[in-house]
Amino acid sequence: MSRQYTASVVGGGAGGKLSLNALEASERFVLKAACDLRAEVREALAASYPGIVIFPSHEEMLAQCPTEVVCVSTYPPSHEEVALAALESGVKGILVEKPLGHTFESGRRILEAIAAKQIPVAVPHGLLAKATPLEIIRRVQEDEIGRLVLVEIQCRGWDILNAGIHWLHFCRMLTPSDLPLTVHAAIDASTRTYRDGLQVETAAVTSIVHASGLRVILHTGDETPVNVPGKSFVFRLIGEQGVIEFWGWENGFLLNSEKVLPAEFSVTGHRRHLETLADQMEGALLDYTLANASLSALELCEAAYLSGEYKAQVMLPLTGFLPPDPFTDWQPGKPYLGANGGRDGRIFG
Repeated sequence: MSRQYTASVVGGGAGGKLSLNALEASERFVLKAACDLRAEVREALAASYPGIVIFPSHEEMLAQCPTEVVCVSTYPPSHEEVALAALESGVKGILVEKPLGHTFESGRRILEAIAAKQIPVAVPHGLLAKATPLEIIRRVQEDEIGRLVLVEIQCRGWDILNAGIHWLHFCRMLTPSDLPLTVHAAIDASTRTYRDGLQVETAAVTSIVHASGLRVILHTGDETPVNVPGKSFVFRLIGEQGVIEFWGWENGFLLNSEKVLPAEFSVTGHRRHLETLADQMEGALLDYTLANASLSALELCEAAYLSGEYKAQVMLPLTGFLPPDPFTDWQPGKPYLGANGGRDGRIFG
């Protein structure tokens, strides 16, 4: 058997429990400790994971019980502080939940710090640990449906950041060398919805244009209609020579209307990502492909929200984005009265 690595988890919420359960189930790790700021969560962790040490803060845990692997499963705005502290504690591998940071710049700083330490990182994504999505990625990259020209995603009950980042991460894995150029989003926030501590949209349509001409259209929102009966998520991948449809976390997909059902892996989810992390810790080859695609997805999510906020198309990379001057007197669909400047779209087009 491969050697075992000691591990600990920061955060006892939903993401933290996924890591805790995966570490406990895997023979590759010895779960040593966990921490959470909330007393009631610490109490629940102590009952669910007897034998590990529970701390009230990551500072105390890292100082008193350093481990070879740390899983960062906290509120996104705290990811950078916790991840950098874990790196300074001397970890040999690190897991950081999605989104990497609360902003693209924060996520970028986290990945740069990890790369500077030359250690592996896992950014867990359920779709990228399951047979069906990985089979679809392989078939697309091998041109089984020809050049990819359109990806349409319908997602009910979720938002751009909490779910869309998963979907857009998957899209970045489909065509990793095809860079996104622009993001344009129309966002309705009328219901003042919040989810997982973040203000989110009631409904949105996000359009992403890539260098190849590929369009990704993402529909999100509380009551977004999905045009396949009984489904909450639908993905349509349209190529020049065929179409793939699948349904988020479900096994199986349609290839030109024919059902394909890949055999599922024996190990999926966080455990698969963590065991891949262990493989990289044992070898010399570091692979940041998934992490970089996750960061790219975070950039797209932030660009979508900026587009909605400023009612403007956002050009990528996001580091060059400057908010446009506010236009309070230019209302598309209203008559042009020949005043206040403007440009003639007949000439421009």
